[in-house]
Amino acid sequence: MVNTTLFLVVLFLVSAGAASRTKLYSISDQEGANDGICKSMVETQGYICHEHTVTTQDGYVLSMQRIPNSQSGKPADKPPVLLQHGLLMAYWEWSWDELVAYDLPASFKFVHDQTGQKLHYVGHSLGTLIAFAAFSQEKLLNVIRSAALLSPIAHLGQMPSPLARSASDAFLAEDLYWLGIHEFAPRGEAVAKLMEDICKKPGNNCSNLMNSFTGANCCLNSSRTDVFLEHEPQSTATKNMIHLAQMTRKGTIAMYDYGNEDDNMNHYGQPTPPVYNMTRIPNDFPLFLSYGGKDLLSDVEDVKLLLDNLKDHQGDKLVVQFVEEYAHADFVFGENANQVVYDPLMAFFKLQ
Repeated sequence: MVNTTLFLVVLFLVSAGAASRTKLYSISDQEGANDGICKSMVETQGYICHEHTVTTQDGYVLSMQRIPNSQSGKPADKPPVLLQHGLLMAYWEWSWDELVAYDLPASFKFVHDQTGQKLHYVGHSLGTLIAFAAFSQEKLLNVIRSAALLSPIAHLGQMPSPLARSASDAFLAEDLYWLGIHEFAPRGEAVAKLMEDICKKPGNNCSNLMNSFTGANCCLNSSRTDVFLEHEPQSTATKNMIHLAQMTRKGTIAMYDYGNEDDNMNHYGQPTPPVYNMTRIPNDFPLFLSYGGKDLLSDVEDVKLLLDNLKDHQGDKLVVQFVEEYAHADFVFGENANQVVYDPLMAFFKLQ
């Protein structure tokens, strides 16, 4: 059992007052999960769990779950840890720029205010990208102890996932967006039709979609995968998918590109989107990075570019772990992830 108290950021809900945004649905709206994440997913494993909501400055209501005790019920008077999930695990209307600007600050402030302590952060996939972006702007650093970033996403230009690459090259997200489909629903009819077209392209193997997107995961328990697939993948914003496709095609780490100089000027005061400069992450901020040799989304070569951005980081403040046999999903629910990744991660936290 880890020696921390956990805040789980599991999903995002739009507030009723945000009229410009689409109606969004949470995992608790799904069959068998009507009592919320705590009752349906956490308390069944023997943990006490509390549901919380946090409103962001731009009007979103974030749903957060806190596990304050161990399974024994003993209160955990220890540093809090905020867990942030990846891409197809939530609903929201805008791109990940808004997660950097609004969602992360609101979540961090809530945990800090609730506990009175600085927190540790654990992000996976998109959860790492938004953290990198925030840290590069020197945000949140006054309320955080350290960050552990699994399957780190920053550069995407060399991403080898054949299906993800095909989707980006085919302007998949833009096609949906311009058709007025603002919700990218993996199980929806529009996305399913486009996926059929992509799967017909030479070299794209859709017989195992998870492996085709994420890489050949070595260590998944099939029974746990079945539980995961009962609830996921959920939707994300089509605009968010466009943003990621822009990064894949251009190889840049920049804010959302509105497609023309006038719109970019209106949003940013300059004709091109501002970049997130990874070299501006403070070199004395404690970072734990873990990436896999089989990961098709957090590609080894892209991670090397990120590490080159961090080459001036203080040696005792940067821990890098490479797991040769791991792909993208192994970091989340690999059978041996506790020993391979989480034990070293917790050892890192204890030093901060």
